[in-house]
Amino acid sequence: MADESAKPYEYYSSVEESTIEWLWYPYIPYGKLTIVEGDPGEGKSTFMLHLAALLTKGKPTPDGQEAQPPMTVIYQCPEDDISDTIKPRLISADADCDRVAFIRDNGNRINFEDSRIEKTIEATGARLFIFDPLQSFLSQDSDMNNAGKMRTILGKLSIIASRHQCAIVIIGHMNKSNGNKNLYRGLGSIDISAIARSILMVARDNDEPSVRYMFPVKANLAPEGPPIGFRFDRDTGFSWIGVCDLNVAMETAAPDSRAEKSGTAADIIISMLKEGPVPSADIFERMAKVGVSDRTVYTLKSNLRIASVKINNVWYWKL
Repeated sequence: MADESAKPYEYYSSVEESTIEWLWYPYIPYGKLTIVEGDPGEGKSTFMLHLAALLTKGKPTPDGQEAQPPMTVIYQCPEDDISDTIKPRLISADADCDRVAFIRDNGNRINFEDSRIEKTIEATGARLFIFDPLQSFLSQDSDMNNAGKMRTILGKLSIIASRHQCAIVIIGHMNKSNGNKNLYRGLGSIDISAIARSILMVARDNDEPSVRYMFPVKANLAPEGPPIGFRFDRDTGFSWIGVCDLNVAMETAAPDSRAEKSGTAADIIISMLKEGPVPSADIFERMAKVGVSDRTVYTLKSNLRIASVKINNVWYWKL
């Protein structure tokens, strides 16, 4: 009789169903990868440090969701000094520093494939691990534009997140540019964003620069949540605003020029389609929310070489 364990397959009937748990619904899931991105100086790191501070104290999230028990957070940032920059920022954010850990590199820089990552999660019981920024944790032989390499590296990190039900957040610094692909500038291969289950963007209000918004640009596991506003000024400090109107936030945080607006729209469309065909009606509805006309959407469809296919009498677009 054949050994059942030697079979290279099994049936879905043998799989026990489970539900997704959330660090912060619907923005950051446990056991998955989340990317927080935006242009330099927009407040991505500040946003995550203040969120982490709330979590270490067991306080409600910025939108008023019920508090979870105080949790341990790992914050790894090789770009800033621990004693004169990172700890003062944590104290300013009112974090419980006894619940914020970091990995001592001892001259041996941490990368995404480092065994110390999983060991530290196991030892501390951390529920949130923040890597800041993405580029600092790639090994010397890693090419951000190599789709296969990035999928392998981040795939292993995703397995660690799932195994320990730890939310892993990667902060991505983007390069200044007036060209297309604003949402993914500087992030290399699109496979980096493809493997993340949630992507959040931080942008400032053009009319009131001290006001910033965090809003989702990719949400695979839940409906997109509303933008979360916060104030950040070097003189007056940081404060939460909370839930903001979607249309107002998207309009005020939108790029100034028509070229940048078109580039952002192209990025959103690519983000929607990279997981597979999407009803064209859904794309037009999403574009309307960010103030992009149907005519512009059709132009982008042609420029991006998007194909149309009819499935069950419904028109879908696909890359």
